Amino acid sequence: MDTKAVFGFVDPKVRNAALQVAEQLRRLGVRFALAGGLAVGVHGYVRATKDVDFLVGEEAFEHHGLFVTFKAGVPIQVDGIQVDYLSAFSLGEHLVQDLEHPSVCDGLPVVSIESLIYMKLVARRRQDQLDVIQLIKAGANTRSLRRYLQEHAADQLPLFEELLEEAEK
Repeated sequence: MDTKAVFGFVDPKVRNAALQVAEQLRRLGVRFALAGGLAVGVHGYVRATKDVDFLVGEEAFEHHGLFVTFKAGVPIQVDGIQVDYLSAFSLGEHLVQDLEHPSVCDGLPVVSIESLIYMKLVARRRQDQLDVIQLIKAGANTRSLRRYLQEHAADQLPLFEELLEEAEK
C-alpha cells in the first residue's frame, strides 16, 4: 500500500482535501478510514478521482429524532473538493473493524481490501465494478475476498464471481 503514488497522480486539491479532512476528523474524535477511489489506488489500482470518501463511525453523526446530520465541524467540502462519508454502521457492522483496527498507510487509516471490495459491490455502479476488476487484476487475493464475502455478504458472491470472470478474460 502506498499513498505517495496515489497522491502524486490525483489533483493536488484532492490530496490536500483528504489530508485536511483526516486531520479534522482526528481533532473531532471521529474514527475514520480512507475509502473510495483513493483507497482503490492505495490497494494497487491508481486512477483519477475528483472526490474524497471516508468510512466513518457513528460519532460523525448527530441524531435528531428522524433526522441525522453531520456532527458540527465535519467538513463536506474542502477547496471545492467534495467529501463523502460512508457510515460503517449503516453499510454493515463488520466494517466497524476497519475503524477499530485500520490498516495504516503513511499515517492515514485505509479500509481493508476486503471491505473496499464489499463497498464497491454493494454500490452496484459500473465504475465501482470496474474498480473491483482492476483490483483483481492488480493482484487482490481472491480466496481471501471470497471468504470475507461468504462470511459477511453471501448475496454479493454472484456479482463478485461475475467480475472475477471478467477480470480473467
